[in-house]
Amino acid sequence: MTSEASLPLPGRPATLVIGGRTDAGRALLTPCGELVRGCAQALAEKLARLPDGTARVDVDMSGVYFMDTAGLEFLEVLRDHGRRRSVTVTATHWKGQPRRILELAGLDTADPLRSPVPGDAPPRTVSAVALEREERLRVLREEVEQLRQAIVSRPVIDQARGILMATYDCTSDEAWHILREASQLSNTKLRTLAQALTAGAEAEGVPPPEEVRSALSRALARRSAR
Repeated sequence: MTSEASLPLPGRPATLVIGGRTDAGRALLTPCGELVRGCAQALAEKLARLPDGTARVDVDMSGVYFMDTAGLEFLEVLRDHGRRRSVTVTATHWKGQPRRILELAGLDTADPLRSPVPGDAPPRTVSAVALEREERLRVLREEVEQLRQAIVSRPVIDQARGILMATYDCTSDEAWHILREASQLSNTKLRTLAQALTAGAEAEGVPPPEEVRSALSRALARRSAR
């Protein structure tokens, strides 16, 4: 009996899809896409749904074209499944950038889950290059998240700028600087401050919190003093 299944990451546009089939006690999983944060959880859920009696799990990684350090967590989930269920688990056919990450981490690029064979050279320790690459990946993830938040926040910030321009007869650039300064003075995120300002401008809206009003007053006073 053979079954087909795929599992996209929840809340994301198919960053990684884990397809698979089972046949005669063997499961073949075929992840495709980017192996990033959250994929390990998707894999754990996929493994939990395998039929009882599955004695072997083979993972074909040829469809994964990008992997960050979350790939190491992905491998740990596979390794843990093999230990807990006493089944054979493999992860083979690594290509391109994911294969390079394994090399930098000092792992077996043929199958990082493979048990060492007597006489094999011991695995290399994680090199300085690998640590540097991991740090760069972390910084890139943070930058991408900041950009995503900026895109989401843009409409409400533009509305707040428009309110300041209409209320205080200032330019768009001046309104932007007032918002930023008020954000710093009140230790409030720019988007949160903009939401409070726009909500207060609505009919029967709730006025912004006192610390936000005070920060806006101080920012406006500084503008007038310039």
